Amino acid sequence: MTRPRDIVAIELDAKSIVRWSPEVEHERAVAVFDLLEGNRFRLREGPAGPYRLVLGLRDGTLVFTLAPEGSGERLEIELPVRPLRRVIKDYFLICDSYFQAIKGATPSKIETIDMARRGVHDEGAGLLREALEARVELDHETARRLFTLVCVLHIRG
Repeated sequence: MTRPRDIVAIELDAKSIVRWSPEVEHERAVAVFDLLEGNRFRLREGPAGPYRLVLGLRDGTLVFTLAPEGSGERLEIELPVRPLRRVIKDYFLICDSYFQAIKGATPSKIETIDMARRGVHDEGAGLLREALEARVELDHETARRLFTLVCVLHIRG
């Protein structure tokens, strides 16, 4: 069974981007690829998809700019970043621990940290899904990929 594709194109707003390490660029590319392979992202009210999505930051606000395919229409969904800040910070900390661990920790230690990393990632995806719930229907995997991209936007060097 093929997964639905409500988002058919995604990019990060150029004004929100800083220069990333090759590892971060890889994570961004994987998240975009996985998202485009299959996703559930439907507006509860508004034009039907599929959508082209630009994700960016503007003055402490996460901005989803949607353009339904075949339409000149564009609309924005804005979310304050503040409710996500703690989990983004926790995710960066656990990712740093994970990358340090893979340099020489035991396999069981790496696995433990990786499980914690996935748990924080799921928490962030859940918060993002809750924040969008009134306006957008999305599945857990789509929320996970979007949370990855939100974190990428918060990397500052």
